[in-house]
Formats: sequence, C-alpha cells, structure tokens
Amino acid sequence: MGIFYAFFRDEARKKNGTRRQRQVSERILYNLLQVLVVMAFAPLVSGVTSRLKEMLQSKRGPSIFQPYRDLWKLFHKDEIVSEDSSWIFRFTPYMVFVAPIFVTLLIPVLTSYPLFFAFMGDMLGGGFVLALGGFFATLAAVDTANPYGPIGASRTRMVGFLAEPVFMIVFFTVSFVAGSTIPYIVQQKWVTPIANFFAPSHVLLVLAFLMLILAEGGRIPVDNPSGHFELAMIDESKSLEYSGRGFALMKWGGQMKFFVLLCIYLNVLVTPWGLAKDQAFAGVLLAIPLVLFKIFCFVLVLVLIESSLSKLRLFRITEFLGAAFVTSVVAMIAQLFLA
Repeated sequence: MGIFYAFFRDEARKKNGTRRQRQVSERILYNLLQVLVVMAFAPLVSGVTSRLKEMLQSKRGPSIFQPYRDLWKLFHKDEIVSEDSSWIFRFTPYMVFVAPIFVTLLIPVLTSYPLFFAFMGDMLGGGFVLALGGFFATLAAVDTANPYGPIGASRTRMVGFLAEPVFMIVFFTVSFVAGSTIPYIVQQKWVTPIANFFAPSHVLLVLAFLMLILAEGGRIPVDNPSGHFELAMIDESKSLEYSGRGFALMKWGGQMKFFVLLCIYLNVLVTPWGLAKDQAFAGVLLAIPLVLFKIFCFVLVLVLIESSLSKLRLFRITEFLGAAFVTSVVAMIAQLFLA
C-alpha cells in the first residue's frame, strides 16, 4: 500500500507542477500580448484623436491610420545626427520607447488578475520609469546645442516638476484606500463595493488624474500637440532635432506613454469592467475591443475638452497644475477624515 501511495503522490505532484508551469507560461504570454496591444494600437488612438478634432472643426483631417504611415516613412529614412551630440542623444529614443513597454508589464491592460511581472513594481515605480524617459528626452534636447531645444526642455522640466507631486499624492491616497499601490490590487479594492467608486476622495482623484494626463500627454490646455511654432513648443520640442529611426521611436514612445496613462486611468480608477477575469484565451482576446471602446469614449471627452479650451500661457500652466495638486490633497484629506 505504501508503494501505491507514494506512486500516486508523485503523480499528483507532477500534475500540480505541470499545471503551475502552464499557468506561468500563460501569464507570460498574456503579458507579451498586452505589450503588443499597446504597441499596435497606441498610434491608432493618436490618429482617431486627430481625426475627431478636425471633424469637430468642420475639417476633413487626416486618416486615422496616418500615424502608422508616418512611422513607416520615418523608419525608412536616413537618420541625421549632430556632430556636437553625445551618446545621450543616440540612446534617448530607445529609452523613450522602452519605458512605456516596461510599465505595460505592471498594469492591467487586458486582465483583472495579476500577470507574471505584476509585482515587479507599483504605480509609483511606474510613474518614475515614465519620468525617466522624459528626463533623458530633456537631456537629449539640450545635447545638440540647438537654441530651441533648451527652451522647450526647460518648459518640459517645469511641467514635470509641477506634475510629479500630483502623481505622488494621487498614489498615496490610492494606497490609503486599497492598502497597496499595486495596480491590480487597487483595481479590486477601489471599486468594490460600488460605494467606494462614488466616494468624494475617488471623484476628486479622478479629476486630479485627468488634469495630470492633460499635462503629461502634452494636451490642451497645457500644450498644443499640433503646434509647430518652435518658441511655443513644450513636449514636441524634445524631438525637434531627431530624424529617421530616432524620430520614429520618439513619436511611437510618446504615443505608447499616452496609451499607458489611459490604461491606468480607465482600467484602475474609472471603468475597471471589460477586463478578462479568468485565464481563458478567448476572454483575453475579447477584452481587447472592450478596452479600445473605453479608450474611444475617453477620446471623445478629450476632444471636447481640447476643442472647448485654448492653450494656456506659459505662466498660467503653474496655476493649472497647482489646481490639480490642491485637488489631490483635498482627496487625501477627504479619505483620511471621511473614511
């Protein structure tokens, strides 16, 4: 009997080990699928946003697939590098491109359950990784000795300096509610039960994070993404000296960064529905159109905001981000005293 018991015990252990290996393999596969979704659809979000803005202004506008054509064209062009630039200028496009991909491994894009790399970093760490890409982009703008690059770089650092405290206060308030800053845990704790969704702290955080997305994404009223006047550029000035493959990576990285911020905003804080709840491959594939639908709804709101407001003057940006900071602080105070 002891021999039979040991045999069946070993077989059970083998089956459990095989099952764990399969689950790990599936989670790694889904992580890679999330990365592919972000890489593939980030330019589409940019194209849809531009097309809707033009349509709202009674213009025809470019095709929604124009960003793909632009990237294809840039990847096939020669790259011109200034003789005065250093390794920072050459390394920055790859850093800007990789940073959003790394954050994609940490956040819920398609699944509501943690994937393989979910606990490598929290929301605050993801924000620092995105800020690291922006930091290198600022250094690269100064590196070529172009007079317009340092002007835009200084403005970008000003916006980043004002936005980072808002990031930190938002994530600290989230940690008070969920007891964690891991995006997957926050998603489950924050909106369950439904009363948490309509709590004053949650509503204020949603508003503060929206203002933060407008600033970090270079959107109106902080910056005009379609502007081409060098003296007024903020976010676009960082890629002013790039061409060919480097410019393509900078553009693609910026589009992915905006897509990742939208995923954090929508899938974690605002609308956590539509994500796959089990490890069935069909459910993960079904989550792709649902997530894109949520992003499309947000793009409609974003287009209305940008079409209703004008770009702020430089020194009024501090007031805008100051209002976002005050809103996030009030959200934290509301959570502390009204919880």
